[in-house]
Amino acid sequence: MKLYNTETQVKEEFTPADDNIVRIYACGPTIYNYAHIGNFRTYVFGDLLRRTLKFFGYRILQAMNITDVEDKIIQRVAAEKTSLKAFTDKYRNAFFEDLKTLHIEPAEFYPDATACIADMIVIIEGLLQTGVAYKGADGSIYFSIDQFPSYGRLSHLHLGELKAGASKRALSDEYDKENVADFVLWKAYDAERDGEIFWESPFGPGRPGWHIECSAMAMKLLGPTIDIHVGGVDLIFPHHENEIAQSEGFTKQRFVRYWLHVHHLLVDQKKMSKSLGNFYTLRDLLEKGYTGPQIRYLLIQVHYRTQLNFTLAGLDAAAKSLARISDLIQRLSSLEGGQESQEEAPILEESSRAFSEALADDLNISKALAAVFDCIRHINALCDAQKIGKKGAHRVLSLFKEWDLVLGCLPFERETLSSELQQLLDRRERARQAKNWAEADACRQELLTRGYLIEDTPSGARLKKKPV
Repeated sequence: MKLYNTETQVKEEFTPADDNIVRIYACGPTIYNYAHIGNFRTYVFGDLLRRTLKFFGYRILQAMNITDVEDKIIQRVAAEKTSLKAFTDKYRNAFFEDLKTLHIEPAEFYPDATACIADMIVIIEGLLQTGVAYKGADGSIYFSIDQFPSYGRLSHLHLGELKAGASKRALSDEYDKENVADFVLWKAYDAERDGEIFWESPFGPGRPGWHIECSAMAMKLLGPTIDIHVGGVDLIFPHHENEIAQSEGFTKQRFVRYWLHVHHLLVDQKKMSKSLGNFYTLRDLLEKGYTGPQIRYLLIQVHYRTQLNFTLAGLDAAAKSLARISDLIQRLSSLEGGQESQEEAPILEESSRAFSEALADDLNISKALAAVFDCIRHINALCDAQKIGKKGAHRVLSLFKEWDLVLGCLPFERETLSSELQQLLDRRERARQAKNWAEADACRQELLTRGYLIEDTPSGARLKKKPV
């Protein structure tokens, strides 16, 4: 298996440091609002990576941080005149609901930043002792990037050029690529800015900077060196660059072996923005009638290092793709007759090989999905020719279930119809048997208005969701 490492800028053969266990750290949400679809592109990719590694037989230890103290959170807490916990609990719960909706497997660890502040203080103390960090005139603790010669190796930025004219210190959690500065590890308490949110420390009251949070949580749960660190490309600099500096400055060991970064998501070829009216949370899309699997499919179908242009038309196309898969699954599940020709065997072997090879090549999901739909085309042809029987159908379904361990969105569960829908379907069938075509058509039209199409199969009529 090969993965593209942002640090080396090449595809590298992947081998975990600890035999068969892969340690993964994924940057999680800052819980001051509902996560948007740009965030979920990164989270869904992290899940695709996790599932793929399991598909190839690896064991996973994954941590995803929950940032529950940070500049934006403190500003919102002050504005809403509430407590930090009351404010963040709402968005923490929403985040985990969204993960379930998108069929994202749970990580082994979801540490809250506020639960790991003692660990952050230990790291900061160590950095002060070695002279890599210092106390500023404002009482805050800063990391001196001059004391870390390899600073910039992940983002491939030239430190000397970027520092020209830059401010020496950056108290903010974020700064621009053109403003490299010593970054804050511990923010000295400011009553006007922080209100009642602070912690005691050997350097005085205050709170951690955003960057130190991830280093502390990653190393506490996964050890000083982790195999894979995942995040969006917007986090390469300064966040991940700072993580490397403070982690390696403390441990003197390599922090991350493989860095994987997900490219931006655009909406209608534009940057997502509330002012442009193209800003979507997962909940916004669910309210429009789309499902979690449809949204997941759209978010994974483009390679993670390629920019994804999100459109509602694209989401409609994703729904149709899943409907096509569902049609074959239902066709095979209700197959009656057909001969056991064994002609499906070479098709399944070739499709399985192509799917696995694509995933092993830096998770080339486009090629993997192409293998799925080539398989569908060939199997449908065998069904049309009645050259596949129940045993063959079972083998096909078994392969699709194996693939779904990676894809996580294939429509295997048949929807349980409400009694009202079932009665309409039965009434339509009785009308057809009585050759009461007007009544049968009225039932079909009523089902259509409720969002269902009727498909007549050799084993009887069934309903399927109308594409959005």
